[in-house]
Amino acid sequence: MLHSSRSLTSLLLSPPHDGFSPLAAYVQLVKTAELPPDRNYVLGSHPHGIMAVGTICNFATEGTGLSQVFPGLRFSLAVLNCLLYLPGHREYCLSCGACSVNRQSLDYVLSQSQLGRAVVIVVGGANEALYAVPGEHCLTLRNRKGFVRLALRHGASLVPVYSFGENDIFRVKAFAPDSWQHLLQVTSKKLLSFCPCIFWGRGLFSAKSWGLLPLARPITTVVGRPIPVPQCPQPTEEQVDHYHTLYMKALEQLFEEHKESCGLPASTRLTFI
Repeated sequence: MLHSSRSLTSLLLSPPHDGFSPLAAYVQLVKTAELPPDRNYVLGSHPHGIMAVGTICNFATEGTGLSQVFPGLRFSLAVLNCLLYLPGHREYCLSCGACSVNRQSLDYVLSQSQLGRAVVIVVGGANEALYAVPGEHCLTLRNRKGFVRLALRHGASLVPVYSFGENDIFRVKAFAPDSWQHLLQVTSKKLLSFCPCIFWGRGLFSAKSWGLLPLARPITTVVGRPIPVPQCPQPTEEQVDHYHTLYMKALEQLFEEHKESCGLPASTRLTFI
């Protein structure tokens, strides 16, 4: 049974004269299964895109009625440490329920005596910004297994999440993998934890002008079915690999089941790197 909640965000709307109805640009949250509050969850959110707009709108605000869609759960969006170093910005993030993505913070959240905690991790991270090309669906996931270890340590169910349209709200200059520009981006990612990207969107007052606001494209965030995970304080590599494989298959199935209803051609495929 699907449950959806919609939110209109005026800054993302395009005026009717540029080909988009004002109701065409929104962020939507779709539930495909119940998440009972009698356990904890680790949600892997994909893709990161340029700014993870779908993830932020759905899991760090009540813009799409998160607490009504998933009653009884307390969500914590995991963010980079550097975002919590900026005065003012830190308080804003914390007021939205965000926490640091480091191990100590995540362990603390999931070790609380009261169940119903849900940690949201954008698994691909800043590296996926390099592949945030409109129309493409390339995820950095094959070697990202820390979130699976986290779920195993606490016995938290894994939940795949995919935001259709996340890569369509900005235009990105993509460089060839063997170019010096791409090498610079990768090196910056290793040193600074973020990838410098050349991207652009629309202007503040006109959808036809250049700017840094997102383009008026709908984002549909689909929350998949939970994958039960046993509690293993010291999980083995075999256990991690097993549940990582289950997660990747569940994410791919989620993508296949909803891609056409979200406006993608039937031939579109999800790619893991």
